[in-house]
Amino acid sequence: MTETRPAWPPRWPRALDARFGPPCPGAYRARPEDFQVEEVLGFAPEGQGEHLWLWVEKRDMTTAMVARELARACEVAPRAIGYAGLKDRVAVTRQWFSVHLPGREMPADLPARLAGQPLTLLETHRHPRKLKRGAHRGNRFRLRLTGEVTTSPGLDERWAWLCRHGVPNYFGPQRFGPDGRNLHRAASLLARGWRKRDDPQGMLLSAARSYLFNVQLAARIERDSWGSPLEGEAVILEGSSSQFVIERLDEELRDRAARLDIHPSGVLWGCGESVAREAALAFERDALAAHQPLCEGLERAGARMARRPLRLRLASPGLERDAEGAIWLSFELPPGAYATSVLRELIDHPTLNFQPSPSGDDERGASDAPTAAVQ
Repeated sequence: MTETRPAWPPRWPRALDARFGPPCPGAYRARPEDFQVEEVLGFAPEGQGEHLWLWVEKRDMTTAMVARELARACEVAPRAIGYAGLKDRVAVTRQWFSVHLPGREMPADLPARLAGQPLTLLETHRHPRKLKRGAHRGNRFRLRLTGEVTTSPGLDERWAWLCRHGVPNYFGPQRFGPDGRNLHRAASLLARGWRKRDDPQGMLLSAARSYLFNVQLAARIERDSWGSPLEGEAVILEGSSSQFVIERLDEELRDRAARLDIHPSGVLWGCGESVAREAALAFERDALAAHQPLCEGLERAGARMARRPLRLRLASPGLERDAEGAIWLSFELPPGAYATSVLRELIDHPTLNFQPSPSGDDERGASDAPTAAVQ
């Protein structure tokens, strides 16, 4: 297979620019405290079992860094640590970890063993099972915005529109690495033949699939159809991975889409046949026609075809201004969704346009979403 280097940075459109024009410049994450994330588990540990679950607050650390520290402090192998998703580094985040300690108590001096690290142990509970990726219900965000955008009357209008109509479910810049390096490495690896030993965590496969999904979403935004199902579309139910194909698009289905009860979807490319039909299938083929080397490489690698919603609903949204004139946004997103995709519709900032991050932070804000897989 001939290697084709995907263009970077991509020119993927915002949904709101056609309605309100481009957003004003703004700043976010000037300090870790400006980007707060709290994992929403959706259930409680049972209180007994072989696994110790830890509710941890971290500051300016990646999830992987915390996992390594917990393995060291609990004297276990790295594989004994579990977590539901990756959280941003330049942030203050709270999330659950699990440690496999069969027949063992938590080290009595565990807080002392973690001393010196920017993390705090908040709670401990027992549970029968390891915490698996994507097991949480979602993530709650509280983000501080500063700069010119805070005095722009257009911000409130843009925010209200997103709360009512939803947000484009782009994979964020973190997925692709600084300067798109993860994507370029993926293209090279897929061109010569993917091997697990070259990509043990599947990060590069994920970057390629995410890129192709964003290509589809960008094309739907350009056609202003990213929130409106097409004939033959596979739609995904809000708050679920359940999907069904629209046989005939009627007023009831249009109304459900307008109420954010169902969402159009795009393909996470891999082996198998797309469940989309008619106009929706034709659109998918046209959108990805220029990216066949990546598609074929993913098929050869054995990636499994799945689907992801093109749109996100903001749960429990809020906007307030503090005494310093900064704006605080709050909202909850499902696993695999990116807060940076919300911010991209509201402010103009280089890192949100897939430019290099000055912080060097290349860890995404959440784990891969539980997508609707094609059976």
